[in-house]
Amino acid sequence: MPTIVLGVSGSVAAYRAADLARDLMRAEFEVRVCLTDSAEKFVTRQLFEALTGNPCLVGAFEEPVRGRMAHIDWAREASCVLIAPATANVLAKLAHGVGDDMLTTLALVYEGPIVIAPAMNPSMYAQKSTREAIRILEARGTVFVEPSEGDVACGEHGQGKLASTGRIVQETLAVVRRGECLKGKKVLITSGPTREPLDDVRFLSNRSSGKMGAALAKASLLMGAKVSVVSGPASEPLPLRAKVVRVRTALEMLEAARKEARDADWIIGAAAVADYRPEQAQKGKRRRTEDSWELRLVPNPDVLAELAKLAKKGARVVGFAAEPERGTESAKQKLARKGLFAIAVNDVSRPDVGFESEDNELTLLFADGKSENSGKRSKLACALWLLGAVSNCGSGKGP
Repeated sequence: MPTIVLGVSGSVAAYRAADLARDLMRAEFEVRVCLTDSAEKFVTRQLFEALTGNPCLVGAFEEPVRGRMAHIDWAREASCVLIAPATANVLAKLAHGVGDDMLTTLALVYEGPIVIAPAMNPSMYAQKSTREAIRILEARGTVFVEPSEGDVACGEHGQGKLASTGRIVQETLAVVRRGECLKGKKVLITSGPTREPLDDVRFLSNRSSGKMGAALAKASLLMGAKVSVVSGPASEPLPLRAKVVRVRTALEMLEAARKEARDADWIIGAAAVADYRPEQAQKGKRRRTEDSWELRLVPNPDVLAELAKLAKKGARVVGFAAEPERGTESAKQKLARKGLFAIAVNDVSRPDVGFESEDNELTLLFADGKSENSGKRSKLACALWLLGAVSNCGSGKGP
């Protein structure tokens, strides 16, 4: 039975969390409730303990099991964290990494899917700072159940009423089911740029930040996969639950990825691998002179094409094609030449998506001739969309 941690914050709508807890239990979830101090002004822990049969947490230092840190245990054991109702205060804390009570501390530890259903005065919901907090959280993969429009507790009218318990349960079910899509599957991802040394100081590289590879790793974990990442030099942090192998050059990437590829169910080539490397890297540092420096470059191996040859029967191999203009003809040729299941094309000539951007827009081409477009989304949302489209699991729409 999947476990839901239901976080309840200090909105007048907190009373509706009791019905939500019961509806989640009817949907065959085990429910554990965590209240903020403000929520206790409206509802009591005794109410939720009676409803769920589980302890209800409030204070950051509470330990229902003596000697066990509850915020860590609950975070590790949860299939989903649902915060309903969520106030503007809680949204701001979550967006900026503030952990000053049990709920926000638990959320900082938690690495799985989060669903949030806000409830507040319509002016607070429309406030620029609140919208910015929602944008930040959505970019991290949080799923929002938008409030309804109507009369709120203060007597004003607008968008701010907590969504129906039915809608909230439905969205939570969808997120938990998404977490089962790749359960038992191993996903190998290549990520980031490669660096091809000219001497011990200089190298040839490209603009890849590794953001898309990191997003794919997080999305794969959110969908239940076991994840291995072979990454070139990139500053973007990778999920702690992924196995990460760091490399520098294309040859190193191929060698490391080969070891992971044979038993992988999915292989996703998101790395921007250098097509060429210097024929001979100089030792030490080449000193500046008035003479020109002529470089002879030799081709690097096609990492993804080599991995596709090693892939086990039935494995899905997906590539990326960063194209400097609109159009998919070149990507279609790569799709066939490399023997891929699908290839994701993004237009890197656009300043609002692609290299170093927080957003992307992908056109996904399949070997059978089908194609789909993601629309502009955060890179994590694009990653969830791509995995959903390739796996045929759920809508693939992401947060």
